[in-house]
Amino acid sequence: MSSNEDRPSSSWTFLTHHARVLMEIARDPEARLRDIAADIGITERAVQGIVSDLHAGGYVTRERVGRRNRYSLNLDRSFRYPTEANVPVRLLIEMFTQHDLWRQRFDRSDRESSSH
Repeated sequence: MSSNEDRPSSSWTFLTHHARVLMEIARDPEARLRDIAADIGITERAVQGIVSDLHAGGYVTRERVGRRNRYSLNLDRSFRYPTEANVPVRLLIEMFTQHDLWRQRFDRSDRESSSH
């Protein structure tokens, strides 16, 4: 496959920024909003708005821990779009959690084979 085939031809993606923020919170419930913004490639202000949306929708709760926030997810909440309204967001989070575990194992085995 050539390098041109690896690069997307436009800027759209399958996952919205809301989904990406939700996944970053799932990965690190104590993540700072500025770190989430940097990881996703959007502004901190945009992440603040998204977290507010997710909170208002019942997907995220916030708990103040010292000077920081700790977030919890309500994984039993369903997707908002009518055709997926009976599907819990847990499935999305689990799919990417499995992807993260696979990637960690792959990275670890790659490092081990290169050290021999």
